[in-house]
Amino acid sequence: HGVTTGAPICIEIKNKDFENWTVVMNTSPVEMTDENIAKIQEKSFTKLRPGHADYAGSVKYGFDDLRNVLERSSARKTAIEVAVGNIAKQILKQFGIEGFSTIIKIGTVNAPEYKADMLWNDFISATEQPEVKCWDDETSEKMKQEIDRAKETGTTLGGQFEIFFINIPVGLGSYVHYDRAIDGLIAQAVMSIPAVKAVEIGVGVKASELKGCEMHDPFILKEGEIDRVTNNAGGIEGGMTNGKTLIVRGTMKAIPTMRTPLPTVDIKDMSETEAHFERSDVCAVPACAVVAEARIATVLVDAFLDKFGGDSLKEIKAHYEC
Repeated sequence: HGVTTGAPICIEIKNKDFENWTVVMNTSPVEMTDENIAKIQEKSFTKLRPGHADYAGSVKYGFDDLRNVLERSSARKTAIEVAVGNIAKQILKQFGIEGFSTIIKIGTVNAPEYKADMLWNDFISATEQPEVKCWDDETSEKMKQEIDRAKETGTTLGGQFEIFFINIPVGLGSYVHYDRAIDGLIAQAVMSIPAVKAVEIGVGVKASELKGCEMHDPFILKEGEIDRVTNNAGGIEGGMTNGKTLIVRGTMKAIPTMRTPLPTVDIKDMSETEAHFERSDVCAVPACAVVAEARIATVLVDAFLDKFGGDSLKEIKAHYEC
């Protein structure tokens, strides 16, 4: 009837490609006919792919078939995390906390600085176009052209995305315990997305260039409430949310599976060859941004319930409003 019962929420996402793998995945030892063995061998591979988990994973677990590593380390596992993150965002929205993602760089194409007078809802609407999720139309076209050029040459592209969450209360996280610091939890959640190589909060790496008087956000009184002049900290200080907008930036490397494969080694006979290619996108930065947004929402819900938790939404709201 539109409400949770307290039992675990179950989500199933069916893989449309599974019908092409039924023999490989479902064949029992007694069904190992020559025909089925041939089909299984056709799906296996032994050529290491630079940039993937193939080599380290095969050494760690002693696999001869790199398919065992590929399937578990694939970014497709993030599909269920996006579904869970959507539920987390629904919980956060009950308390006015909302988030969205935008693309600020693909390849060598950078989005301009945000317009200072741009309204929040206009900003969100501008990023909802499905192709590259960039708020600036002119930059979006340049990004698409960059992707098309990469596709023509058989290579791939990385980029950067930014995540924003507004109306977060003060005090989520902890300055006491390192493993409860909200910036550490967010960084871990985003950094562990396949292909993400860097995570920044607020001004991020630019903090190294700023003097103390330029970096830190001065306090002011605004209509009798404590506020800040700037938000260089990105909404987090001392491992805790400080009430300002959460700003998280992620950097994604180019997808390592390419139509023009790199040199590698075949572990079957230790010969030099070219990397295995099956299928690949040219650029997955917009998709990665959606994953990061979902993961951050899940982290925020955990921290929110840790602070305001109860056995029902009504009880949680009562704790929140105290």
